[in-house]
Amino acid sequence: MQRIHNRLSILTRAALAAARPWPRVAPALATGVLCSHVWAQAPAANVPDIAPADDVPSLQSVTVSADGLGRSAAEMAAPASVLEGDELVQRRGATLGETLEAEPGIRASHFGAGASRPVIRGMDGPRVQILSDGAEQQDASSISPDHAVTSEPMLARQIEVLRGPSALIQGGGAVGGVVNVLDNKVPTAAPAKGVEGSAELRADSAARGKAGAAQVTVGKGPLVLHVEGVGRDDGDYAVGRGWEGGQRVQGSFNRTSTGSVGLSWVGSRGFLGVAYTQQRARYGLPGHDHDIEDCHPHGTHLHCGGHGDHGHDDEGHDHDHEHDDGVPVVDLRSGRWDVRGELRDPFAGFDSLRLRLGVTDYKHDEKEGDEVATTFRNKGFSGRVELEHKPILGWRGVFGIASSDRKFSALGEEAYVQPTRTRRTSLFWLETLKWNDWQFEGALRHERQEVRADESDVVRKHNGTSASLGATWRFTPGYQLAASFTHAQRMPTAEELFARGLHMATRTYEIGSDTLRAERSNNLDIGLSKTSGDTTFGVNAYHNRIGGYVYGQTLDAVDGVQLLQYTQASARFTGLEGHVRQRITRHLGVTLFGDVVNARLADGSRLPRVAPARAGVRLDARWQGWEGMVEWVQTAAARKVAAYETPTAGFGMLNLGASYRLPTSEGRSWLFYVRGTNLTNKLAYSHVSFIKDQAPLMGRSISIGARYAF
Repeated sequence: MQRIHNRLSILTRAALAAARPWPRVAPALATGVLCSHVWAQAPAANVPDIAPADDVPSLQSVTVSADGLGRSAAEMAAPASVLEGDELVQRRGATLGETLEAEPGIRASHFGAGASRPVIRGMDGPRVQILSDGAEQQDASSISPDHAVTSEPMLARQIEVLRGPSALIQGGGAVGGVVNVLDNKVPTAAPAKGVEGSAELRADSAARGKAGAAQVTVGKGPLVLHVEGVGRDDGDYAVGRGWEGGQRVQGSFNRTSTGSVGLSWVGSRGFLGVAYTQQRARYGLPGHDHDIEDCHPHGTHLHCGGHGDHGHDDEGHDHDHEHDDGVPVVDLRSGRWDVRGELRDPFAGFDSLRLRLGVTDYKHDEKEGDEVATTFRNKGFSGRVELEHKPILGWRGVFGIASSDRKFSALGEEAYVQPTRTRRTSLFWLETLKWNDWQFEGALRHERQEVRADESDVVRKHNGTSASLGATWRFTPGYQLAASFTHAQRMPTAEELFARGLHMATRTYEIGSDTLRAERSNNLDIGLSKTSGDTTFGVNAYHNRIGGYVYGQTLDAVDGVQLLQYTQASARFTGLEGHVRQRITRHLGVTLFGDVVNARLADGSRLPRVAPARAGVRLDARWQGWEGMVEWVQTAAARKVAAYETPTAGFGMLNLGASYRLPTSEGRSWLFYVRGTNLTNKLAYSHVSFIKDQAPLMGRSISIGARYAF
């Protein structure tokens, strides 16, 4: 017991040190004070004796938190995927995109090792909303693929991906989907034995990386304290054999530290808690080229360097700045407050009242040597209150209000967007009905947005109303057919409206348009699944037509630099994703899986950076505490590409994984795991990446890890 107290003391001091300096949090604290008198009426908790959530084996019936009604993924009309338990532990990478890349229909944007965001069904950026337990993440990752997502995978206990009616209550602009990262930073219940936690160490060969994480929750109620921290140190990673750029990608390193302290009041009817999280990260920007810093537009043409010849430097031309050969580095600092609460049976007719607040102070400097070239800042507030009502004539539902306020600025030589302020308010409503073998659901959302550009004092206002209907039919035991239709409106972002300048990280010169209107999309999703028996499968087909689709149209390209003008046109996305598993014996099974998406404008031209088709086969084995798998994943070549885009060769990768869980006394356990990726050391390029040629995918890598839960 003394050892546990010593570990707790060390973790507490480390997390408190990471939590300085403390930002101003008046909105969050004021809301907490106003709500605390409601929660204070509940008596102390009687917490059941259960194992920690992230030690429970992954099951299909796991509850989806972002659904709003606590349903399982199998009960939802639109596809939802959930990573948790041992599967999440073994799949976790350094970034959120890397962690989710193996999920059907999801790829990673891949910008070296430090920044990677999920690309869902061919859509990325603001069309994929990332949440922290239901609250907006409020970093700068949706603005550009070289900006990191501040969610830390090693501290996640569950990651959910939603589409369709359930995603609609989280955001009308989430046309691609919603990624909700659940963590333990705000305790929701007291540990059964007064203290619980985990510690994990892992290392990998390709980046010579090492990482460690620890977390502990202590308290028997009503006050419960949680402390957690992560440290990560990855060097420049090695690529597959035969790359002309060498064996490693220069500047692909990633060093990150994250610490969090949370305190909750827990009662038998709910909880109310607050947590502060601070993250520091330092990672490189591969592919950065100072030879393009003089690129600028002349009408619809791009000129780089001298003016004598289109797109080429005049001989003897001198640049205004001198730079060394080092790779630019992002120095990131993020401080975030989270206030979360839930009250069950708050008043007559309602099952629960839930509160989510987030206040973020995000900043990162892009440095060249010791000199700061550009500083990006994002100060944001997001709040959400939702009420779940008791059944009315069989209908269960949840409704609420969400609000956000975001101040974004970029100062320096790459300040391609003037400072802006975006305010958004939303009302949402979701209802479900079970009738015999049918389940019906529908959602409605209305949003109002105002974007103000500080320098030009231009204000643009948009309204958007979205609706969705879905149904699930269990037509025979173990089988179900699901269909959903969603009409959604996505309002343009500040960057799409007001961008104007060179972005060297993505090798683009971007020009916004303040006349952009809200997108209007109509999406049909049909799925068939079998959930029991020796053969199980799930397949989903979708078709999405988007009117006024906002995209960066390439007007010109010179030496790999593109001139992008944000414009609108009709577009359509059609795709298929699925898997089928055959049980061979009690301990063996084989799975076939794959996904494909076709994205085009109405005139038939292709959209850029759309992931090519992918298919794979996996053999899995389970025996007592052992689990293992071996898989081959084949990615097709991207030969038919958008204008000014280069083709990408296809590739196959051999992956292998094994783990052993060793239970000990009193519910404690060890998990040992090893995972090998790209074991044939294939040189491969990601077609969805802006810097695919400058930063190929990682070569052969062996990861090992151990996790102790108590």
